[in-house]
Amino acid sequence: MTTTKNSDGLRGISAGRTAICTCGHAGNELDYRGYSIHDLVAHASFEEVAWLLVHGELPNKETLQDFCGRLKNMRSLPAEVRLTLENIPKQAHPMDVMRTACSMLGAVAPEGDMKNQYQTAERLLAFFPSALGYWYRFANHGERIETATDDATIAGHLLHLISGTPPSEEKRQAMDTSLILYAEHEFNASTFTARVITATLADFHSAVVGAIGALRGPLHGGANEEAMLLISRFSSPQEARDGIVQALARKDKIMGFGHAVYSIADPRNEVIKKISHQLAQQHPDGGLYAISEAIEETMWAEKKLFPNLDFYSATAYHFLGIEVPLFTPLFVISRTSGWAAHIIEQRGDNRLIRPNAEYIGPASRAFIPIEKR
Repeated sequence: MTTTKNSDGLRGISAGRTAICTCGHAGNELDYRGYSIHDLVAHASFEEVAWLLVHGELPNKETLQDFCGRLKNMRSLPAEVRLTLENIPKQAHPMDVMRTACSMLGAVAPEGDMKNQYQTAERLLAFFPSALGYWYRFANHGERIETATDDATIAGHLLHLISGTPPSEEKRQAMDTSLILYAEHEFNASTFTARVITATLADFHSAVVGAIGALRGPLHGGANEEAMLLISRFSSPQEARDGIVQALARKDKIMGFGHAVYSIADPRNEVIKKISHQLAQQHPDGGLYAISEAIEETMWAEKKLFPNLDFYSATAYHFLGIEVPLFTPLFVISRTSGWAAHIIEQRGDNRLIRPNAEYIGPASRAFIPIEKR
């Protein structure tokens, strides 16, 4: 660990080394294992990217085929997990569902020896779409679905389970790209949480449960939900412009804008914005895209703040037919690949993460017996 001067929120402080991802260089760049995010979304599938993150290199055709086959074979849920999911209330936040499901899986199918870490990572990649889909369909429709679909990809499998029907290729590809964009982002809050837990020599599932807890907050994973709630408040672009100006005057926080590591632009935004625009063309709520653009333009004019990945992901997910409470769980499904890579990397050269704190409390003082207080 690198020791430097105090910084609120550890902004600008190097807290370790990684070979997995670099973000923010040149103000608007993002690379996974040295590959530009733009090249990956243009040429690779999410499964290829997940393999790259966990193993360090892109898979060849045979390796990818075997990997995808293993993921398909691990889509069924243990009976104990299904029962747990059925007992989670319908009104529970889906992020609580993901956290609880992961914890239960760790209890009924523990990692065991650390030599099983790659298998555990694959199991979680296959598990989360099934867990989310099973709970959603049971809680909302009373259906006990079979989660072992024939869909070739995680993106297709996920959309199939949520909607009940196989998605169109356009929708499947849109989800696949979104999963790539959310897969990894260096030492963000949830990933750093996973590494801190891993550094104690805790098991894989414990690290992922902690990461889910960190991702649940609106300042991290929940921003796309807040962005959708904001966008849906307005009925026209002009109403959106006026509303944002008024909100800024009240000093309201507008979610989905600015970023801790990018100074010029979030490189993922242009990709997801294009997807949102394409999906809007065939959706009855397509006008929400124009409202989103009006908000983006107003935020730049008033505050010089650019949209991050979460902002246009909100409308993209809406156009895919996904309900707002499910937005952040989709983040979990994607980021599991990045979390897994960091857990394995932390284990490879582990040292307990234990930073110092700057004490700002009272100076040393004498203890006062209770009868004299």
